Amino acid sequence: MLKRLISKLKKNSPSALNEAQIIERENHTVSRSQISDNALKVLYRLNGAGFDSYLVGGGVRDLLLGESPKDFDIVTNATPEEVNRLFRNSRLIGRRFKLVHVVYGRDMIEVATLRGHHENAKGKQQAKQSESGMLLRDNVYGTIDEDAIRRDFTINALYYDVSDFSVHSYAQGIDDLNKRRLVLIGDPATRYREDPVRMLRAVRFAAKLDFTIEKKTAQPIKELALLLRDIPAARLFEEVLKMFMAGHAHATFELLEKYNLFAQLFPHTQQCINEQEKYRNLVVHALNNSDARIAQGKSLTPAFIYSVFLWPCLLETAKTLQSQGVPAVPALHQAAADVISNQQTHTTIPKRFMIPMREIWDLQRRLERRLPKQLESTIGHARFRAAYDFLLLREQNGEQLDNAGDWWTDYQVQNPDALFQGREPSRFNSRNRNRNRSRNGNGKGPQREDDGPHRISRPSSRKPKRD
Repeated sequence: MLKRLISKLKKNSPSALNEAQIIERENHTVSRSQISDNALKVLYRLNGAGFDSYLVGGGVRDLLLGESPKDFDIVTNATPEEVNRLFRNSRLIGRRFKLVHVVYGRDMIEVATLRGHHENAKGKQQAKQSESGMLLRDNVYGTIDEDAIRRDFTINALYYDVSDFSVHSYAQGIDDLNKRRLVLIGDPATRYREDPVRMLRAVRFAAKLDFTIEKKTAQPIKELALLLRDIPAARLFEEVLKMFMAGHAHATFELLEKYNLFAQLFPHTQQCINEQEKYRNLVVHALNNSDARIAQGKSLTPAFIYSVFLWPCLLETAKTLQSQGVPAVPALHQAAADVISNQQTHTTIPKRFMIPMREIWDLQRRLERRLPKQLESTIGHARFRAAYDFLLLREQNGEQLDNAGDWWTDYQVQNPDALFQGREPSRFNSRNRNRNRSRNGNGKGPQREDDGPHRISRPSSRKPKRD
């Protein structure tokens, strides 16, 4: 028992955390051939200028797991200003956390300076914390050993040194990677208070990598979930995209609910799905369809995800308004405005996604009613495909819509040309309407885009070609 305690204390001691495990080239699977040419350019130029530089974090982690990273992050002992001077194609960003983006066409390599301990900070311009412990500014620079301890999870405290092709593993990161567990570096409660978004990152990594969140790392999350309310809504929107647009949306949702995090992002939705299981089933069906679409190499739009998440709120708010004497259609329009306005205080919804989301909702009534005078304009609407998919999703979830999904499936088969005419552009943006007319020169609006984020399975003999 005593030996076990001593071993545990030794493992978590500062010296153990600061000690790097150097893995030589012959003992790991990371190869320069797997790293983007642009990332290598940045690494070599920094080294050539006399600076240390390392590939760090998720890129190294994914390569060791045998996966292909989507991006490559670099750290160096050069200051942001020095990096910016070294690369003409770079720009300084951030005040809270200064970074440099080196841009090669559409490719962007993020370069950060190695972070140091806050005790070494010389003033508020370098480091600043709120009363709750949240980092408001973090521009204290240090060594690779200090930087490793400042990282969030042990599996991200991995550095690839292009000078000798070795991998530096800190805080037993390589061991946790092999054991497929997520461990936060340092005291979890303190680290979450520094940046509450780390709780979302824990869930995202666990879902994406199919890792287990270590007990000590998971324990404070429920209690500290409310700290997410202090995070800017725009930043949380970006986190929502990372969590639900990467092919692991269902697993992410389950973990978010488990740790009381989904309620901080979508409080009204959480209330609705707690009260009625049918709403939770709708969300689960939609997320499963999203994951399947990603697996097939197809695209997703945040507008569809948000339209699903907020649909229960829309229906319940509309019911309340109707009980107060508001007619059905005006109640739906007012409910949409109220629901979106309320959600904006939690996660920002940019206009480019808000408009399509409202159009998906608006088209549901037209798809259900199938009025002869509206058929042509409905199928020609810019959001018809997404709205049609949403209709199928509702039917899949058990809503009785008088076989509207099958009807519209048949209608598309019988009228294939109408699907691509695009007669009705967005009703929420008049500027787009004018722009589209001038582009096409025929006043009929844009050609159809494949903006439908989901394809709900139907019998192959009846399903129109839409891809």
